[in-house]
Amino acid sequence: MTGDVYDDAGRPKPIEIKLKKEEKQLLVSFADGHAFQFPAELLRVESPSAEVQGHSPTQKQIVSGRRHVGIMGLEPVGNYAIRIKFDDLHDTGLFSWSYLYEMGLQQETVWEAYLENLSSNGLSRDP
Repeated sequence: MTGDVYDDAGRPKPIEIKLKKEEKQLLVSFADGHAFQFPAELLRVESPSAEVQGHSPTQKQIVSGRRHVGIMGLEPVGNYAIRIKFDDLHDTGLFSWSYLYEMGLQQETVWEAYLENLSSNGLSRDP
């Protein structure tokens, strides 16, 4: 059974990826039973791209003004990730299955930290 749930590197396998453009959400279901619903805004501001994450934890950027960002499309990258094309033209982050899975497990904490960072830096979710 574990062979059906995890890939050779021990990463959970996605079984369904569904883009809900109107709702600005991405739904990802994994073979181990976990399913996550991600707002486009969260995915955009936590993009794994160097532009957002920098090259070390101290270089991470706070991305503001993305309350209304949407997802224009998804592009598979091998069998380990997707590239998300946002309507603000950001498309450089590769969202691996592991990244999405971990973010899904920690989504509430990640969201709260984002809101706190915006507030403490005098920034807004609004454009």
